[in-house]
Amino acid sequence: METKETTIRKVYVFRGRILTVRNDDALMPNGDVRSREVVEHPGGVCVLPVQNDGTILLVEQFRYPYMEDVLEAPAGKLERGEDPLSAGKRELREETGMVATEYFDLGVDYPSPGYTDEVIHLYAARGLTEVGQDLDDDEFLNVKRLSFSAALEMIYNNEIKDSKTAMAILKYKDLLNLGKLDGKKL
Repeated sequence: METKETTIRKVYVFRGRILTVRNDDALMPNGDVRSREVVEHPGGVCVLPVQNDGTILLVEQFRYPYMEDVLEAPAGKLERGEDPLSAGKRELREETGMVATEYFDLGVDYPSPGYTDEVIHLYAARGLTEVGQDLDDDEFLNVKRLSFSAALEMIYNNEIKDSKTAMAILKYKDLLNLGKLDGKKL
């Protein structure tokens, strides 16, 4: 069965600092035309910092859309054309005050493919050295240290709700257990 949809018209309805919203007309495989609302996003990066003893560092920050504190791995928005690994190193340093000697590619996450083109690049970082936080003017967060087993329990108990963080923790755990992490080293 053919599944590809073809864009026949794009109408931009909002252009913001972080995202752009369009309302497209798309030709369906059966010949019908349907409306598709799309949020364009430059993408993001997420880095899971793992200390030598296996402890992971997460950040807790207030997330306005949910009106609650969210526990997540250090992350940030990519600038257009920015190298994701370079952005990940920047975010790790800014948010946790750490730099790392080893980075591992954990793949990508499509956080909500029904309406956005955002791609989040996932990494793990080891060989951490503390150099001091460098938060943006609008960042207010707390660094939390968790054992790996505690973080897993928090995922299963829905205390870690952020999908990129859960995915990074679970992929890191599986790659480590399968002995495939070194093949992901950058």
